[in-house]
Amino acid sequence: MTDFTEDELVATLRRLLSEEAPGVRVGPGDDAAVVDVGGQTAVLTADMLVEGVHFDRSTIAPRDLGYKAIVVNVCDVAAMGGSPRYGLVSLGLPSDVDAAWVVELYGGVRDAAAEYALAVVGGDTSRADRVVVAVAMTGEVGKGAAVTRAGARPGDRIVVTGSLGAAAGGLRLSRAPAGDVGSALTSGWGRDLLAAQYRPAARVGEGQTLAQRGVTAMIDVSDGLALDLSRLCLESGVAAVIRLADLPVAPALQELKGILAADPLDLALTGGEDYELLATIPAVAVGQARGQLRERFGTPLTEIGEIREGEGLVAADEAGAERPLEPKGWDHFAD
Repeated sequence: MTDFTEDELVATLRRLLSEEAPGVRVGPGDDAAVVDVGGQTAVLTADMLVEGVHFDRSTIAPRDLGYKAIVVNVCDVAAMGGSPRYGLVSLGLPSDVDAAWVVELYGGVRDAAAEYALAVVGGDTSRADRVVVAVAMTGEVGKGAAVTRAGARPGDRIVVTGSLGAAAGGLRLSRAPAGDVGSALTSGWGRDLLAAQYRPAARVGEGQTLAQRGVTAMIDVSDGLALDLSRLCLESGVAAVIRLADLPVAPALQELKGILAADPLDLALTGGEDYELLATIPAVAVGQARGQLRERFGTPLTEIGEIREGEGLVAADEAGAERPLEPKGWDHFAD
């Protein structure tokens, strides 16, 4: 067990890397870095999927793993309002992995690259004691158009794309004993939850549309709504209130609740890996942004709260009663 959280470690590394460099518009601490490259603005990101931390080989097909490894990086680019362009995929492989498994993994990499119109142009391989899939990615964003976590203002509305909690529900379902879940694994709602966990969607077009509609801050929901919103608020120097009744909880979680001890609201707030876009936007722009996402992509946009002055998160129930909301979610360094 480590004696620090992921956010504490990132804060320390940001201080060590705080020296400004020419051409750097957004440095460490956001979903991705933004730098000037010649006459263009590039988005740079990197992510790892580590066996035993992010996935179990016994519960995920190699093709799904390859697909997801690409998409989680595309989501970081999308959260900046950018478009992905090129990727590098590096693998750490233990001795019990055969060539057929790696070929299937790269089948998923190829599927995701085709889906999001990017090219995988290289990488590295090494022996390791467990499977590690590390992806570095570049993208593009219009000059001065990148959206960071640091622009939220009091009075802005908080909005989120899609629904929440399905990926965490899929993880719970995949890890449950077969005798406990029975036919749920092959039911329509069960397949929806598993797909959310294994084949997430990156909201690239939605991110660009939200940027054009004037969102003031944006982040992708990778570690849980509560935790990721708290990070956005910290970078912006603001507080937030969330209306619990307005959260777009994935409908399939009600079915999951019937067979496992899984609270749909808790999964939506803290489950993570939804990779939906969480953004703040002036109140007058919400309606137009919602309409454009529905018309262009068929993606719902839900208003779930408001930015306030101060610090911290507050949850409001249906009666309007408020209570502090703990920023819980996924932490790579938690016990």
